[in-house]
Parts: sequence; structure tokens; C-alpha cells
Amino acid sequence: MKKDETATIKDTPPEEKKSKAASYQEAPEAGAAVTQKTVKDAIINGFQIINQVEAGLVDLARNTVSDTIKATGAVATETVGVASDVIKGTISAAREAGTGLLDGTKSIAKGIIMGVSDVGGDVVGAAAQTARDAVKGAADVGGDVALVARRAVDGIIEAARQIGGNVGEISKAAVNGAIEAAGSIGENAVGAVRGILMGVVNGVKDVAGAALPRREK
Repeated sequence: MKKDETATIKDTPPEEKKSKAASYQEAPEAGAAVTQKTVKDAIINGFQIINQVEAGLVDLARNTVSDTIKATGAVATETVGVASDVIKGTISAAREAGTGLLDGTKSIAKGIIMGVSDVGGDVVGAAAQTARDAVKGAADVGGDVALVARRAVDGIIEAARQIGGNVGEISKAAVNGAIEAAGSIGENAVGAVRGILMGVVNGVKDVAGAALPRREK
């Protein structure tokens, strides 16, 4: 090193040295802040997209049910069959598209119940049938029947609240329908569905623990 370079380093004021050191320390912190903001913005954007998709699925199912009933002139008692057709169509579409059944189960189930309510149909019967078909469909495509049951019942309960229906009665019908379908699959499926739905029932004050049927001795 040349003498003039050495002199320059030695002659650097202490305050300037501290300033440079501080800037080096602040650089990683600033980078971390930018990274955190980028991730945060991406997550918020992702949630907004998900919410838009879910809202679209709810509307799709709701309109399909109500439009079909109006077009066919089906009476209120036939709405359960229409609801069944919609959830089965959803499962078939998921199978062909290769997408996860969980992605749309809650929104579709919610839309079905709201559509049935729009035309004055049998909401309780539709709730049971929707949960039943969702569980059977999950088993048919090799999906997680317990998680699908949970998502379907969640959607049905949300719909029941929004339409001002009897949440307890509708929830009980949905839970019974899901467990009934699980019974046709096997004991393991029944145990899994019961276990995951227990949390749903406990979280809904309107149901007050009455929705889950007792085990037969």
C-alpha cells in the first residue's frame, strides 16, 4: 500500500468511520424490510384473488340451482335433487380438471344452499344431500373425505346464517348427511368425519352440540 493511501485511512475522522459502519449495518435491515413488504403485498394480493374466486363459485352454484329450478319448473320438493346434481357436477369437473376437490367444496356448498333458499326450496334436505354427496364424491376421487366434509359443512353453515335460516337444524342435517355417507365408506371414514366435524359443531352456538349423532352401542 502506498504512503498516501495509508495516510488517508489514518486521517479519516472517527465520525466518518462510524457513519460508514452504520450505513453498512442499515443496508441489510433495509433489504429485509423491502423483502417483508414484498411478501406481505404478495400474500394480500393472493388472498384478494382467492376471495374473488370463492365469491365467483358461490354465485355460480347459487345461480345454477335457482336458474335450473326456474327453467324446469321444479317444485320445492325437487330442489334437493337439483342440489345433488350441482355438487356431483362439481366433483366431476374437479376430477377432469385435476384440481383439488377442497378448493371449491365450501363455496359450492354455500352457493347451493343459498340457491335453494332463493326459490323457497327444502334447505334442510338440500343441506343433508349436499354434505352426503360431497363426502361420497371425495371417496370416489380418492380425496380426503374428512376435510371435504368439513369444508362442505362450513359452507352450509355460512349460507344458513346469511339466509337467516335455522342454523341449528340446517347444521344438524348437514352433519348427519356427511356421517351417513362416511358410513357407506367404512369405519375409519366415520371416525375421521366425526372427529373433524366435532370442532365445527362446538364452534356453532346455534347447534349447541346437538348436531353430532350419538354412536350406536
